[in-house]
Amino acid sequence: MKFDTTKPSDEAVLAELGSRVGSVRLARNLTQAELAKEAGVSKRTLERIEAGQSAQLTSFIRVLRSLDLLERLELLLPPAQPGPMDLLRRAGKPPQRASGRESSPQKRWTWADDE
Repeated sequence: MKFDTTKPSDEAVLAELGSRVGSVRLARNLTQAELAKEAGVSKRTLERIEAGQSAQLTSFIRVLRSLDLLERLELLLPPAQPGPMDLLRRAGKPPQRASGRESSPQKRWTWADDE
């Protein structure tokens, strides 16, 4: 299964993640009770995750850790990589704060005699 790349709803993302957790659990021949116990979460919490319902992120991480899938989060959110000019400007130091986005649209540039 693949995510709809045209901005899927939160519910669709949760359902897909839950489905994938359930598929991995079944492929490893684990019951919900066994995985929940190993992960240190309640069986009901695991049921909620697999059903695509909201659950605490720490519970989800515990389940992934128990399934030996935690390292795959690197694929989901790889570390930010600065561009070459950023590296030169900051001499390799990471940014300390965000400058924010401009709140007003940029004024279109025109020649002085076009005004």
